[in-house]
Amino acid sequence: MEIKIVNKSAYPLPEYATALSAGLDLKANITEPVTLKPLERVLVPTGLFIALPEGTEAQVRPRSGLAAKHGITVLNSPGTIDADYRGEIKVILVNLSNEPFVINPGERIAQMVVARFERAQWVEVQELDSTERGEGGFGSTGRK
Repeated sequence: MEIKIVNKSAYPLPEYATALSAGLDLKANITEPVTLKPLERVLVPTGLFIALPEGTEAQVRPRSGLAAKHGITVLNSPGTIDADYRGEIKVILVNLSNEPFVINPGERIAQMVVARFERAQWVEVQELDSTERGEGGFGSTGRK
């Protein structure tokens, strides 16, 4: 799939880290380090602007290494970039650890997955069909 991209960052275009990676690495397009205090959030620019094909979205997701090692995650995960959005891609990072974390210029801060989607068409009915699960939710299938 071809995606139009304008790169106003100081860094190369996003890349897949391995041949089978689903996500492209997004980098912090900042000129100086930013310290993210515990429980603080910050909107980090990437310098990237994209035009997605109709019927697709880009999902911004956390990087597992930042989450596991430092407690840094994407606050509205996954964040959705719609096909008609033309602004800069920015990432809302939050520090869920007890220690300050420094975001350095060019650091990989998130990953972006491009995916196709279906648009729903509502069909209003008086009641839904029954299933074995029924109304059980919030862990109801994991414990007996």
